[in-house]
Amino acid sequence: MSDLPEGVRPLTPEEVKTRRKRSIAIALTLGALVLIFFVLTIAKLGPQVLQRPL
Repeated sequence: MSDLPEGVRPLTPEEVKTRRKRSIAIALTLGALVLIFFVLTIAKLGPQVLQRPL
């Protein structure tokens, strides 16, 4: 008996490979957006933001 629910077929190796590549592309894109937002935020705050009194 299969662990999959009724009507769900297992993925082929090609589909698994495609899904993994897509997941990696999404992760890299999300990471790039986070980095861009971080850099833009620091640039907008100015270089003195790290030397403010705590």
